[in-house]
Order: sequence, then C-alpha cells, then structure tokens
Amino acid sequence: QKSNDKIYGVLPYIAPEVLNGELYTLASDIYSFGVIMAELSSGNPPFYDRKHDVTLALDICNGLRPEFGKGTPEFYKKLAYRCMNANPNQRPTADELYSILDFWDNSIRYDFSVK
Repeated sequence: QKSNDKIYGVLPYIAPEVLNGELYTLASDIYSFGVIMAELSSGNPPFYDRKHDVTLALDICNGLRPEFGKGTPEFYKKLAYRCMNANPNQRPTADELYSILDFWDNSIRYDFSVK
C-alpha cells in the first residue's frame, strides 16, 4: 500500500514499479505471487540473507529476483519469472494464472489416477 509517498509492505514482495513510485495495481499482486512461488520452491524467505534496505530495493528494481530450490522444474520457474517480470504488462493476469494452475492440478490428478 502506498500513502503520502510512503510504501508499505515487506520489501522482497513489493513489485519494482511500486518501489519506483508507480501506483499499486493488480499486476503488483501477481509479482508478489511469483515471489511466493520462489519461496515455496526454496523453502526460504526471499533474500533472507540480505538486509532489507535501499540497496536491496535498488537491486530488485534492476532485475534481482529470488532464487529457486535445487530441482525446481523449469515450467514452474518459467511461470514464476513471468509473474516477476519487471514490466507489469508482461505479467500473466489472475485469470491466466488460475487457468495454468488448474491445468497443472488436473494433470497431476490424472497422472496419479492412471498409475
């Protein structure tokens, strides 16, 4: 949330455009979702080993993204990176995300039901 030129939130989850002073949008939530995907993969909070300061904010604005855990499938990382795209217009919509995740869920259910 932004109020009176102040940004509220946990730094690693804040979209770069918000850090750059732009308005918060639904695409900003999609960015945060991508960060959460990385956290689920690695088992660690994003940038847990760094100070949450202006240097980290600048690094995020310059393209730094959280790391993924070893063995994370490429299709998973690809979606997370799309969510964390620096350009909010290039991020998937919530509807598109729902469709992709629903497809993954149905595929997993089918794989387990066949075996």
